[in-house]
Amino acid sequence: MIPKHQRQDIALEKFLEQHPDLREEIQVLSAKEQKEQAQWALEDAAEEQGLEPWELVLELIATSPEDLKAMRLEVHQEVAEALGMDWEEYRQLNELD
Repeated sequence: MIPKHQRQDIALEKFLEQHPDLREEIQVLSAKEQKEQAQWALEDAAEEQGLEPWELVLELIATSPEDLKAMRLEVHQEVAEALGMDWEEYRQLNELD
C-alpha cells in the first residue's frame, strides 16, 4: 500500500497520465500552478463520477480491489477517530461491512 503522504501526488500523476491533453495544456505553468490545475481537474472529475476527491485518489492509486478496500477502511477509521466515535457505531451509521 502506498504511504499516506505520497498518495495525493501519485494520484495526480496517474490522473495526468490519463488526461494527456490536460498535461499538455498546463505544461507552460509553474510546477505549483500545474499541481493546482491538476488538483482542480481531479476534483471536477470526482464530482462528475459522484465521488469525493479522496475516493477518486484511492481509486487511482489502488493496485487491487483489496488494496482499495483496505485504504477506504483506513480513511473511515481516521474519520471515526477524529469524530471521537466508536468504530462499530461509525461502521453501522455509514453502512460499512
